Amino acid sequence: MKHEQASNRGRPRVMTPFPHRVLFLGFGSVAECTLPIFFRHVECPPRNVTVMDFEDRAGKLREWRRKGVTFVRNKVTPENLGSLLGTHVSRGDLVVDLAWNIDAGEILQWCHDHGVLYINTSTEVWDPYAARGTPPTERTLYCRHMGLRQRIATWTEPGPTAVLEHGANPGLISHFTKQGLIDIAEAALAEGTVAGAAAETVRGLLSSRSFAGLARALGVKVIHVSERDTQVTGVPKAVDEFVNTWSIEGFREEGTTTAEMGWGTHERWLPPLAFEHASGPRNQICLARMGMNTWVRSWVPSGPIVGMVIRHGEAFTLSERLTVEEGGTAVYRPTVHYAYCPCDAAIASLTELKGAGYRLQSRLRILADEITSGSDALGALLMGHPFTSWWIGSDLGIDECRRLLPHQNATTMQVAISVVAAVQWMIANPALGVRVPEDLPHDFVLDVARPYLGNFISTRSDWTPLKDLAPAFDGFAPNHFDLSDPWQFKNFLVKEGD
Repeated sequence: MKHEQASNRGRPRVMTPFPHRVLFLGFGSVAECTLPIFFRHVECPPRNVTVMDFEDRAGKLREWRRKGVTFVRNKVTPENLGSLLGTHVSRGDLVVDLAWNIDAGEILQWCHDHGVLYINTSTEVWDPYAARGTPPTERTLYCRHMGLRQRIATWTEPGPTAVLEHGANPGLISHFTKQGLIDIAEAALAEGTVAGAAAETVRGLLSSRSFAGLARALGVKVIHVSERDTQVTGVPKAVDEFVNTWSIEGFREEGTTTAEMGWGTHERWLPPLAFEHASGPRNQICLARMGMNTWVRSWVPSGPIVGMVIRHGEAFTLSERLTVEEGGTAVYRPTVHYAYCPCDAAIASLTELKGAGYRLQSRLRILADEITSGSDALGALLMGHPFTSWWIGSDLGIDECRRLLPHQNATTMQVAISVVAAVQWMIANPALGVRVPEDLPHDFVLDVARPYLGNFISTRSDWTPLKDLAPAFDGFAPNHFDLSDPWQFKNFLVKEGD
């Protein structure tokens, strides 16, 4: 196991100069954590920074306003998007979009047309609930990405750099995956797990950083975004209250829509309620089943977990970038999806939400100073290679998080540092057009992020979804497992009778 504790602590920080204007859209929990980290890494006069939110955040921004940051209370709508953005940014400036329910295609188009750098952490639309009643495939992030591609195809030039979906996941998880493939390959070569011609192939792919070919050569079948949040509050969740460690509206929107996953070429069976896409790269499937109600077996360094298949962008971008085609046909692709076990208070909140017919609670609370203990373990679990499983990622404890930045929590810290790392890369590469996390150099992003990630772990495991499996009603309920291949999705999926 490689186990590093904030290895860059105490090193002088390399500041990235940016004398232009910056507009932060939204000042929720992630933005509140991102703003101070931004000023640690980006040399930008506070008077050049504007924060906009539709709620009154003046109190939370009091200290930053004293330093020169401007707060504007306003809401971006389809009618005012152009005029509102044009008031605060122009060519050469930067928009950091940490809001929700602002159409990514429209704001991306405006920034492209006006020469403005742009970054977000998710691909949003104006009203995500308007799609209800439509086929599951039309409610997907896959569909949103196809819409963005159609828009981008009309452009005559790349335009200013725009990084889409670069938070913790999607975002950091793609960089963890690349480093994990490198670590597995180096271990396999060092220990003779691969030899002869196979070793030469792996060595060549490792040298060229050909990650799709490397994943195929190593035999990676499945990649989970495997997360266990153990942060505990000293102020228990109340009745009719939703408690979480990050955006509640974002979690509700993702959790109550279709589960999505990158679909591997090794998969033999579609799960119940599955739908395939008819056009595009067709690297994903979706389910006519909410992500919050779709549970799978997974693993983090503290042990096995069950997590929800909440849809996130890496299930599309990462699975597509790790696809190997021959003659226009996909011959290799791993299955990629989220396996999210949130904090206990959030699980209780979801249970209450479900019981109320998915009507959101009247009170919402993001955990911060009331957290008494715990950490957020977020990593990529790569499975099916010669070492069976390999987890790589961040295990950030609340005490370390507070040492780095008081009044924040581990979950928002992992998102915030990823945003800032991508911003630094964008400033250095300002004219590359639209990019997704897989387009950014993983070593650059991780070098910036590691001091904020607590224990950075890269470790092997003998875990499979069939390990220690003991169905409660074996012999009295259908056997849903494929004992001949542990890496089939049906072995991960928690089903009736398990």
